[in-house]
Amino acid sequence: MDPNRIMTALKGTIDPGLRRAAETELNQSFKIINFAPTLLQVIMSDMVEFPVRQAAAIYLKNMVSQYWQDREPAPGQVTFPFNIHENDRQQIREHIVEAVIQSPESIRAQLTMCLRAIIKHDFPGRWTGVVDKIGAYLGSNKSSSWYGSLLSLYQLVKTYEYKKPEERGPLLVAMQLFLPRVQALLSQLLPDVTAASVLIQKQILKIFHSLVQFSLPLQLINNTVMTQWMEILRAVMDRDVPPETLEVDEDDRPELVWWKCKKWALHIITRLFERYGSPGNVTKEYCEFADFFLRTYAVGIQQVLLKVVDEHRQRRYVTPQVLQQSLNYLSQGLSHSLTWKHMKPHMQEVVFPLMCYRDEDDKLWQEDPYEYIRVKFSKDLYDDHALPATAAQSLLSKAARKRKEVLPQMMEFCHQTLMSPTADPRRKDGALHCIGALAELLRKKRLYREQMELMLQNYVFPLLNSPLGYLRARSCWVLHCFSPLRFHDEVSLRNAVELVKQDLIADKEMPVKVEAAIALQALVSHQEEAKRYIRPYVRPVMQELLHIVKETENDDLTNVIQKMICEYNQEVATIAVDMTQNLAEIFMRVLQSEEYEESEDKTVMALGILSTIDTILTVMEDHKEITQQLEGICLQVIGLVLQKPIIDLMPLLHNYVTVDTDMLLSNPKHLEVIYTMCKKVGDTPRSRPGSVQPSSTLTVTIFLCLLLLPVPAVHPLFVEAVLERLTRGVKTSELRTMCLQVAIAGLYYNPPLLVHTLENMHFPNSDQPITAHFINQWMNDTEFFLGLHDRKMCIIGLSVLMELPSRPEALEGVAAQVLPSVLLLFLGLKHLYASRLLHKPDLMARAEEIPSDEDEVTESRGGEEDDDDEDEDDYWDEEGLEGTPLEEYSTPLDYDNGEDEYTFFTAALLRVQTSDTSWYQKLTAPLSDEQKKQLQEIYRTTRGGSQNRLIKHIDDINMVTVW
Repeated sequence: MDPNRIMTALKGTIDPGLRRAAETELNQSFKIINFAPTLLQVIMSDMVEFPVRQAAAIYLKNMVSQYWQDREPAPGQVTFPFNIHENDRQQIREHIVEAVIQSPESIRAQLTMCLRAIIKHDFPGRWTGVVDKIGAYLGSNKSSSWYGSLLSLYQLVKTYEYKKPEERGPLLVAMQLFLPRVQALLSQLLPDVTAASVLIQKQILKIFHSLVQFSLPLQLINNTVMTQWMEILRAVMDRDVPPETLEVDEDDRPELVWWKCKKWALHIITRLFERYGSPGNVTKEYCEFADFFLRTYAVGIQQVLLKVVDEHRQRRYVTPQVLQQSLNYLSQGLSHSLTWKHMKPHMQEVVFPLMCYRDEDDKLWQEDPYEYIRVKFSKDLYDDHALPATAAQSLLSKAARKRKEVLPQMMEFCHQTLMSPTADPRRKDGALHCIGALAELLRKKRLYREQMELMLQNYVFPLLNSPLGYLRARSCWVLHCFSPLRFHDEVSLRNAVELVKQDLIADKEMPVKVEAAIALQALVSHQEEAKRYIRPYVRPVMQELLHIVKETENDDLTNVIQKMICEYNQEVATIAVDMTQNLAEIFMRVLQSEEYEESEDKTVMALGILSTIDTILTVMEDHKEITQQLEGICLQVIGLVLQKPIIDLMPLLHNYVTVDTDMLLSNPKHLEVIYTMCKKVGDTPRSRPGSVQPSSTLTVTIFLCLLLLPVPAVHPLFVEAVLERLTRGVKTSELRTMCLQVAIAGLYYNPPLLVHTLENMHFPNSDQPITAHFINQWMNDTEFFLGLHDRKMCIIGLSVLMELPSRPEALEGVAAQVLPSVLLLFLGLKHLYASRLLHKPDLMARAEEIPSDEDEVTESRGGEEDDDDEDEDDYWDEEGLEGTPLEEYSTPLDYDNGEDEYTFFTAALLRVQTSDTSWYQKLTAPLSDEQKKQLQEIYRTTRGGSQNRLIKHIDDINMVTVW
């Protein structure tokens, strides 16, 4: 392969005028033997222009991700799908680690992705040599090779990060060599705080974090080894950051390597404590380690982190992430008497300064009050857990619940602060912040509940007229927190409403107005008398709310407006048209803004406005004259929506399908329109992440909702649409499983029709049906069926598949995977059902307070229970317990009279056992003893019926609950 020819083509991809011809040249050449290794040579050559090397790296990354893995021809086909030739793969394996080591950062990022893919497919089978290769560079005296070799090792560890312990054997064998080496290197480098040295230290910490995040290999990390690592972590947290970092802009400091190194050390420390080092809250294999961790390390680390928090209190710079993680560790220690004893004297000085108004808050208030609102008060702030004040609030709330002395001490301190006429106003803000954070707990305790009205009268009401805007805003926030409180004095309630209304209408500071609006709505919702007080002022209140929405585009306020409309529907009638016109103008401005496509906040705001307009239409439906005027305004909004590629139509279209299905089917044109919409969106290139997903969701939902209706003619259309999408390659597992579900639904409704459709569809330039590809893809993606609906759908589909009278040849080839896949899905359902029942208060109510000299224990975690599935309990991450995009849209399978997956599967397997013994043997023969036990458990659960199943899921909760 001529390198110059490749370099010329790569260079052409950078020039817009030559790009098309260059891409054509590359696409015609990439299958030629030695093409991929030549790309790597170009990447590694210092003689080649950097943009060309970068283009080569991107092209190689794409080739490796698509064509590295061996792919077999479909049954009946002779031609193998293209993949990189083994000779080429061997050349790349030989040089890829060296390339990672010597390449610049931007190219290295592409190469590490290549390396991860190669390790995933080839280690340990075809490439045990990667361990020796990394080891040679890591053990070299040339420090220039250390960072790249550590990046390579990180790819190896990341490949096994989420695997179960029994699947991590090859990694642990490799880490027996690497772990002592990287630990020694880290110890050697600790005294050196240059940027290059700390960068290497940070990478070693990332490797260790990935190794222990989900499973602690005790055979590799005994108490002696752990002690060495904990001393290193403690040293990293205890050392000072170079003073010259203070010359860097404060917004950029979190990206400095010294702070990133501390951040990763904290990630490890906190993870070890919460997952493996908290006695009474760990699985039994970690009980001994948990006792050792708490006794040996927990207090020492806590002292170091208290020092970190104190540095911030002394006004020395600490990054928000490091401060937040430190508070998370301290929060974990609340449950244990040993750590609480050392934490208790410092509780107030840790929490209170972080709850107070600070210089950076004042700067934000002055420079960007809208951002101040978003950062300080918004409930929908996605990164709020990164804010130290939020972490401090969480720490305070948990401490007050867990340790009974915290609440009276903190309330006494706050009372003294508010009562002092000479107290710093910023400390008064902190006191109010603490009281508001504890409001829910205070309202539950009779001793405090009866005093809260007096507290509001004496300290909060006066501050609603404070000359300081931040105190007025905080006082409104406190009133919001106590809005459900039962007021004994009608005058107090009237004063609260009047003062908040005044702050809403007359205040000049936007943060005050926003908090006043939210507080006023909360008081009106919770207090019947407050609703009566505000009735004469509905017009000015609503006008001011609209003005604030227009100025701030704060989506919290659209919810406030909706609730006020519902409370005062008669009063709103006189201003409904003006309100809708104002909302329509705001909506159009949001939709036409340059940031709309990139900003999720803008999308949420637009949807909130539409929902508010919908609320107005609903409450005005009995006022015909008003409704007629509103229709004209709404048509303007609809016209704008239809001009833009907006795809969030799921709720509306789902209603069309499910609410009046007969009406939908009465005219074939209706289905044609919906099908065309699905196809249109599905075929449109993605303009931003997630833009294809609603089409798939819509297709799946509509198809499933048509399952019970005699309209087989439309089924192949929907199935073919998504199967055609699958043949073009779908990179995200979520979208793949959604597409697969359409075909699975077809299999459930009409198996022969689905098989016929599969057999009559072909890949481009091929005469072979896609049946084998579909079945293999389904088997490979079973683990990605998450959520209740998707798992249930997959189980039912596999049950139908294994019972097919005329089995496709491809099914015979995956027989060994069918039942293990079903068992995995049932295990996921078990955890999901248990997780959902966790949130039922009548089942899960418990007293949280624990005496100061005692530890909090989750009995089932600390005991020696004989739960067969306990090993799996720790390996169902939150993603597997959350709903998927289909969860929020019900289908016939989700109704109370829908299919029961336990009964459906058991009946199908028993029928196979009776009717086709040899096929039954082929399905069950690969099962391990443990899997056979799981299968018997499913049989027993099915026989027990739904009531016993509910009881069993409640029992499961007792086995998996952790706090």
